[in-house]
Amino acid sequence: MMASHVRVRSLAKINLDLRVLNKRPDGFHELRTIFQTVSLADTIEIEYRPGRTRIEINSNINIPGNIIEKTADSVLSTTGKTARLGFVLKKRIPLGGGLGGGSSNAAAVLLALPVLLKKPLGIEKLMELAASLGSDVPFFLLGGTAVGLGRGTEVYPLPDLASLPALMITPGIHVSTADAYRALNRELTSAGPRNDFQAVTWNVSEGYENDFESVVFRQHSHLKLIKGKLLNLGARPALMSGSGSTIFGIFPSRELRDRAAGWFRREFAADQVHPVSLVRRSQYRAMWRRQLGLAFGIKSVDNKLWPWQSQDRYAQ
Repeated sequence: MMASHVRVRSLAKINLDLRVLNKRPDGFHELRTIFQTVSLADTIEIEYRPGRTRIEINSNINIPGNIIEKTADSVLSTTGKTARLGFVLKKRIPLGGGLGGGSSNAAAVLLALPVLLKKPLGIEKLMELAASLGSDVPFFLLGGTAVGLGRGTEVYPLPDLASLPALMITPGIHVSTADAYRALNRELTSAGPRNDFQAVTWNVSEGYENDFESVVFRQHSHLKLIKGKLLNLGARPALMSGSGSTIFGIFPSRELRDRAAGWFRREFAADQVHPVSLVRRSQYRAMWRRQLGLAFGIKSVDNKLWPWQSQDRYAQ
């Protein structure tokens, strides 16, 4: 039988707002965050052949314990299928920068692999699998702008922002998420949601904060300088993503963004300066319908149904 093959883009995210609340009984921290997809992307090629299960991953970067293999195993177990799977991963999303590259890769496999297996999974099951794989993975099944609660696995779509230009600076500093949490020194309490975060969700274009900045900037003061420079060059807002070390700025115009990118390219390596745009939910889903439809030679796909592989008429 001919192999089935698909090539997909796996987008990065930024955190438009991030609040760390109390420590939970399960050891994780209660979070309030606003996720946003951006156009920086890894590329994953997936090849499927029937046969005894074997999973091979080739990547331009060595990633021990790659989450792609774990995700593929999870899909095969859930669908009751065996398969010879080949993955070719081209990483462009920097590792350890708070951009969710690994989580995005996992979600990409969750969305694409059931299509190749012709074993559709509904959004409830996909969300369940995603939550078991990592805190940010469920968000990448939605895309656009969304609020994340709990460990970040409980996600709800928000009204999308415009596809504004943005600039991400990834200085290559590894910030330990565990150390950042310890530095915040949060204790197990019954603290509830902060009202200022609720206000941000009502007006997502204003009032951004990231609780990790206070501790990470003390350890890496030049990250604060990067944020300040982005603000001076016209970014509104400028913020650290996740627990760092990526600093991003959103600009009102492409001209201002490109001028800022030119300044940072004189100070940083080319692969540390990333001009991007915010990706709306409708754009994100259209991208997925297009790239998965191509695997079956389908150019026009019903825009009302999500995820694509839950449409049984295409999975026979």
